[in-house]
Amino acid sequence: MMTKKDILSMDLEQLEQLLKEWKEPKFRAKQLFAWLHEKQVTDFAKMTNLSQSLREKLQAETKISALDMVEKLVSKEDGTRKYLFALENGSVIESVLMQYDYGNTVCVSTQAGCRMGCRFCASTLDGVERSLTAGEMLSQIYQIQKDLGQRISGVVLMGSGEPLDNYENVLRFIKLLNDPMGQNMGQRHMTLSTCGLIEKMYDLAEQQLQITLAVSLHAPNDEIRKQIMPVAKANPMDKLLQSCQAYTDKTKRRLTFEYALMQGVNDSDACARELASRLRQMLCHVNLIPMNPVKERAYTKTSKAQVQRFATILQQNGVETTIRRKLGSDIDAACGQLRRRYMQK
Repeated sequence: MMTKKDILSMDLEQLEQLLKEWKEPKFRAKQLFAWLHEKQVTDFAKMTNLSQSLREKLQAETKISALDMVEKLVSKEDGTRKYLFALENGSVIESVLMQYDYGNTVCVSTQAGCRMGCRFCASTLDGVERSLTAGEMLSQIYQIQKDLGQRISGVVLMGSGEPLDNYENVLRFIKLLNDPMGQNMGQRHMTLSTCGLIEKMYDLAEQQLQITLAVSLHAPNDEIRKQIMPVAKANPMDKLLQSCQAYTDKTKRRLTFEYALMQGVNDSDACARELASRLRQMLCHVNLIPMNPVKERAYTKTSKAQVQRFATILQQNGVETTIRRKLGSDIDAACGQLRRRYMQK
């Protein structure tokens, strides 16, 4: 059985090459790219400026990675929307729409599940099924944009999966999302979150993208980090912070360090002071996260007072710090929660 080409994952040059092989004129590639990424049409029959024969060939030999919406939850607290999408093979993934005064941002999944094993995250409970294609990542944005009826202005790769564990597809996704002929989203409106795969971070630095890199740190030292993040065993903090410094030196972009506060684990005053001592000389800021509780995990959230105290200690020690606004707590908005509930039905 012939495997259909994933056409939504192709850039303009690849479309030109494909149509050249089919003896089609070069300008058809731009028309097709516009249908896919500007107009976001998922039915070849509706691409009316393409010839009937070309539409039939596209239908027969290619596919558009459109996802099926399985479920949508809307927070009564803040309007956050959480989507559950079905992939072609029946796997499910999550995406989250967050609405801010400055625009609409989508949190995108890069894998079905995750193999990083972070102890406080629901995404890792069942491991990883597979990585997503660039087209499947784009489709999350396109589907949500249609459902909302408004333009999506920002994206964070912070859903299920480790983006740098799906490196090539994520780079292709960023390129396609940034393309002026498509969504034309500026790279500075994109954030990639990684738990710290050091070698891939060096590779990413070489790309010199203008995205924001967010590193999930969640601890001030290896002792605590190894307890909650197995990835720390192969990516020790000293070397991780060296790679972070190299990244900022190469790209001139400020890093974000994500830090989910867990009561009695990583939220003490001593943790705050140790973290500040490691980060105060870096071009960075810390994003403190009051974690959404996950019923399968034993960790509990830190009190609001201690979150604020932790932030104050960092700020007093020269580390720029923000506290993330908690969104969607009434709709299982933490990574992997909705997907896992659906899979257990």
